[in-house]
Amino acid sequence: MYLGPPPRSSLLLVLLCSVPALADDLFLDSQPLPQVLTATRLKQSAAAVPGSMTVIDSELIKASGARDIAELLRLVPGMMVGYTTGNQAAVNYHGTSASDARRMQVLIDGRSVYRAGLATVDWSDIPVAMEDIERIEVFRGPNTVSYGANALMAVVNILTRSPSNSHGSRVKIIRGERGINDVYASQGVGWETGDLRLSMSGQQDDGFDSDKVGADRRDSRRLSRFSLAVSQTLNAQQSIDVQLDAKEGSNQRPYTYTPVFAGITEGGTNSDVIAKDYAGSLRWNFDFNPEHSLYIQGSAQQWDRQQVWKACDAKVSFSPELTQLWQLNPNYAEQLARHMDTYSQGTAPPGSAAEQALGNQVLDQWRNGANQSVCGDIDQSTRESRYDLEIQDTLSLSDSLRLVSGMNYRYDRADSDTYFNGTLDDTTWRLFGHLEWRASEHWLLQGGAMYEDTHLSGNSLTPRVAVNYLINPRHGLRAVYSEAIRSPDMFENNVNWSYRVTNLSSPAYGQNSGQYFVVTRGPGNLDKELMRSRELGYNGFFADLGLNVDVKLFYDEITDMISSPLRNNQYIASNANSARFTGAESQFDWRMSNTDRLRLTYAYVDAASSNPRDKAQTARNSGSAGWLREWGQGWSSALFYYGDDALNQYRFERVDLRVAKRIALGKANVELAGMLQQRLDNQPTTFADNNYDSRHVLYFSAELEF
Repeated sequence: MYLGPPPRSSLLLVLLCSVPALADDLFLDSQPLPQVLTATRLKQSAAAVPGSMTVIDSELIKASGARDIAELLRLVPGMMVGYTTGNQAAVNYHGTSASDARRMQVLIDGRSVYRAGLATVDWSDIPVAMEDIERIEVFRGPNTVSYGANALMAVVNILTRSPSNSHGSRVKIIRGERGINDVYASQGVGWETGDLRLSMSGQQDDGFDSDKVGADRRDSRRLSRFSLAVSQTLNAQQSIDVQLDAKEGSNQRPYTYTPVFAGITEGGTNSDVIAKDYAGSLRWNFDFNPEHSLYIQGSAQQWDRQQVWKACDAKVSFSPELTQLWQLNPNYAEQLARHMDTYSQGTAPPGSAAEQALGNQVLDQWRNGANQSVCGDIDQSTRESRYDLEIQDTLSLSDSLRLVSGMNYRYDRADSDTYFNGTLDDTTWRLFGHLEWRASEHWLLQGGAMYEDTHLSGNSLTPRVAVNYLINPRHGLRAVYSEAIRSPDMFENNVNWSYRVTNLSSPAYGQNSGQYFVVTRGPGNLDKELMRSRELGYNGFFADLGLNVDVKLFYDEITDMISSPLRNNQYIASNANSARFTGAESQFDWRMSNTDRLRLTYAYVDAASSNPRDKAQTARNSGSAGWLREWGQGWSSALFYYGDDALNQYRFERVDLRVAKRIALGKANVELAGMLQQRLDNQPTTFADNNYDSRHVLYFSAELEF
C-alpha cells in the first residue's frame, strides 16, 4: 500500500461530487443515526460533532485480534503508536516526543487515567480487559473545553460493556509465541432492578527479544486484573452505577545505570517494577424528564509503583563537598566528576574561587580512597492518588437549543522520596459548559468554554466555537476553532529529584547510607502549554452504500512547550519551545454487504518544531486498511494493514490476519481463532533497542460463552 501525499485542497469537493449516486443519497433520511458522546458530553450524530471522531466498535476490537489498547489505536488516523520498551507503549496524536506521551487525555467511562504526578499513561497497565470494552471513542483534536487540561491534542474514551449487556458466562484463553499467555473469565447476572458484571483476567508476554547489539532485551510483563460493574435502578427517574477495578503485575526493566566515575565496575541489579492500581467510582443518575438530566459522580484512584534496585559507583558520589559543588554549579561538578582521574593528577579545573576550593577538597578525597567502588539499594518507588467529584447537568432549553454544564473538583497527590523528597499535592476546580443551537434546518452553531483553576499552575479559560452546515442529518460540513492547554505536571514543574542510597556495601563518609550528590529541582514557575487549532471537515453517511466518511484539514499550533530534556543530570524545563502540525486526515468505513466490511484510514502530517524531539514521533504518512469477512457456516476472517513512513526515524509496516470458527454447542458457543502478525519491514520498533528475532508472531485463542 503506497502512502503518498493527498491533494489537500480538493478532498471535500471530490467526496461530494465524484459519484452521482452519492449525491442522490444525501436527501434520504430514513435510517437512525449512530451517536457519540465524547466530543461535547452531548449525544450527537457524527455529522453534528464540532470536530473529528473515530469510533472503534466491538466488531473491530474482536476482528483486530489486538491484545492491547495501544495496538487498537493504530486504527485511528493520525495516531502515532510507538514503544519505549516492550511493555511501555508511547501513544501520541500527530506526534511530539517519542518517549513522552503527555499531551492526550485518556478516560475509562469518563474517568481520567492520566497520571498528573509523572505525566504519563501506563497503556499496558490500564485496569480494563479488552473483552470488557464495548467501544473506544477518540476525539481527534484539542478538547480542553470538555475535559480540562491535558486534553491538548486528543481524547481517548474507553467505554466498557454495560452489565445489562453482559449476562451469562464467558471464558477465554490466548496462547502463542513470544511468551503470550492470556486468560479471561466473566460472569454477568441480572435481577428485576439491576445488573452485575464481574470479570477477572491475566496477561503475560516476553516483550522484545534483543537490543541493538544483539543482547537479550529484558522487558517481559505479567499482570492480573479484577473488574466489578453494577447498575441499579432506584425508581423511574433515578439509578446508580458502581465500578471497582484493580490490577497487579510486574514489568521487567533492565539495569541501565552507567557509573559517573571512571574505573567503576558495573555491578547493579535490574530495576523491575511491581505495579498495583486501584480505582472505584459511584455515579448517581437523575432523569427529571426527557429534556433534563443530571449526574453526580465521585471516584478514587491509586497508582502504586514499587521499584527497588542496586547500583554501584565511587564512594565520592556521597561526598558532602561534591553535593555543595553541584548545588553551586552543576556543570562544573559534572565536568569534575566525569574526569576525576585526570584532574586528580593536578588541581581542580578553572572556575570561581568557591568552585575551585570545593573541587580541590573533592580531589583530595578521591586521592585518599574515595575512588573505591561502593554499591547500595535505590528506592525509586512512586504512589499517586486521585479523588474526583463531578456534577453535570444536561438541559434541552427548546427544540433548537441544548446546554450541557457542570463543575469538577479533583485532588491529586504524589508520594516519592526520589522525585519529590516526600509528598506533593495539587487541587483543581473546573467549570464547563457547551451550548448547541440549531439556528435553522441546516445550520448548527456550537460554543463552549472551560474555566480551570489549579493550585500549582494557576487558572485558565479555553474556548471552542464551531459551525456545522448540515446538508441533511447524515451529512455535514464543519469549521472549528478551539484553544486548549496542558498544565505542567508535578514532575516537570516541582520535582525535587535525589537518590537516597541505603545498605551500602561499605561505609561512605562514616555512614551506611548516603545521599547521591546530584540533586535536581524543578523551576516551579512553568506556564501552561497553549494550543490553537483550526479545522475544516466533512462527515457523511451514505445509507444506500453503507459508507461512513470523515475528512478533515487541520492547522494546529502549540506555544510555550515544555520539551527540553528532563534528566537528573540535565534538567532543562522551560516554556521556550513551539510546534506546528498541518495536514489532512481521512477515514472510510464501508459495509459493502452483509458479509463484507472495508475500513481505510490515512493521515498526512507536516510537523515543524523548535526542538527536534517534538516531531520525532510524527510520521508524515501513516494509515491502515482492514477487510472483515463473514464466510458462512461460522467462519470469519479479518485482514489488516498498518503502516507509517517514520516513527523516530524507523519505518513500520505490518499485516495482521485473523481467522476464526464459531461453533454452536446447544445453548453455548465456542470460537476458535488464529492470529498472525507479519512485519513487512525489517527495522526496530521506534527505538534501536526494540527488536524481535522473527518478523512474525502467531497466537491462538479459544472462547466459550454460555
